[in-house]
Amino acid sequence: MFCRNQQSRLTVARGSALEMEIRRGRCRLSVLADCPQEPEMQRKLERELRLREGALKLLGACSRPEQALEAAKGLLLCNARVLAYMAELQRRKEAQVLRRTARRPSDAGPMDERLPCRGTVCISDLRIPLMWKDTEYFRNKGELHRCAVFCLLQLGAEIHDTPMVLVDRTLTDICFESPVLFSEAGPDFELKVELYSAGLAGGGTQGSTPRKLATRLSTSLGRSSGKRVRAAMDGGPGSPPGNGGTGPLLLPAPNVPGPKFHLLAHAVLSLAEVQDGFRTHDLAIASSEESSCWVPLYGSMCCRLAAQPRCMATPVSTGFLRLQQGSEAQGGTRLYCVLRGTNLLCYRGLDEAEAGLEPALTIAINKETRIRSTEREGRGQPHGMAVTNRYGGEEVTHTLVAESRAEAQRWMEAFWQHFYDMSQWKQCCEELMRIEVPPPRRPPAMLPRQGSLYHEMALPGPAVPPPACEGLLLQDNAVSAEIRALLSTYYSDR
Repeated sequence: MFCRNQQSRLTVARGSALEMEIRRGRCRLSVLADCPQEPEMQRKLERELRLREGALKLLGACSRPEQALEAAKGLLLCNARVLAYMAELQRRKEAQVLRRTARRPSDAGPMDERLPCRGTVCISDLRIPLMWKDTEYFRNKGELHRCAVFCLLQLGAEIHDTPMVLVDRTLTDICFESPVLFSEAGPDFELKVELYSAGLAGGGTQGSTPRKLATRLSTSLGRSSGKRVRAAMDGGPGSPPGNGGTGPLLLPAPNVPGPKFHLLAHAVLSLAEVQDGFRTHDLAIASSEESSCWVPLYGSMCCRLAAQPRCMATPVSTGFLRLQQGSEAQGGTRLYCVLRGTNLLCYRGLDEAEAGLEPALTIAINKETRIRSTEREGRGQPHGMAVTNRYGGEEVTHTLVAESRAEAQRWMEAFWQHFYDMSQWKQCCEELMRIEVPPPRRPPAMLPRQGSLYHEMALPGPAVPPPACEGLLLQDNAVSAEIRALLSTYYSDR
């Protein structure tokens, strides 16, 4: 499939999942056409759409609760990534149109196209406190309510998820301790934290609750009255005219069979919340207590949100400069200088800098530092710079001379860019924050067995399954193998 009316030709493989989505009208070809880095984004879209189709098939074939939960979680993540990729493509296309418009002579004018550096954002030690009733937690009374929960973390078009946790009244906190990294964040980032939950009442799906209620009512009201009530709730032929016998009265039938994850709470974190320590943030509750996926949240979450701009972790500029002492106009000590973070590190040679030795001189570079260009006497060309800092009540100036005018301009541009990055990243440039490295993701383990101690007891049974169950066991093993293959592919790329 080609798009001929664009300057760059777009190719979509025939019969691919992306082409099927375009034919169904769920994806617009104009969003994909004429965008920078389109092949990479197209491959990501193609992969997520294939994973989505596989998750839909597995969700209908799963027979175990843990398999169905992982398939439902994978389906939700694939949908979120597809939407995020489409939004990113639209954003890139709009930015390209704006750049073309700015090139017109009528729009020409002084424009500051300086952009801040990117950085790494890390969220770790995520904990969400729960607020159970005293009768449930201390007295252990009431129906045992279980939910499977996980967090979806999104920053721009990058989406990550946490492992799934089984929550019941024995837990006081939902803990996701593993760090999650976002490597292409800007200072204007918005990190969305969404908590999803799926009810595990009775080990079945959510859609079985109205049917159980209808069965109880029909048996308690008698045969004739119970039939009419059950028909009204199930939407059968005996339903009243108000319902018309066309659908259930309480809950509509789900589009996809199996468990469903619902948004329980969400929060948005930005640069203002970055702090090199544990901090509490507010959660916006998006569900109600009547929902089967409800978990009694306290309304807040605790986490460590750190950010590390690249100007703090990697060298901004390197090269040789001469340090002038006093009023001498010629000569000076030749030093190899590295601008990184809040310091200009000056070494005696390149070998000392590569070996990681202590620098011969360290000049502070912060928001209070003043830098001005200097001119070589008699020529009027800026060949160096004067760096002034205040130590206590005294100002100290270091004069650094470059080997050429172009080299001096390069250093001055590096300093101005560095100051701009520090002004945009704010508190993240005061000191280098620690970024934790996440461990490699592994396929999720089986959820613990549900039920009371009676359900966990090992009962004696036949060593060989009956002939009637052999087909079901073979089908279940085939589904398990397919799920393991899909999950291994899913986590190998993360």
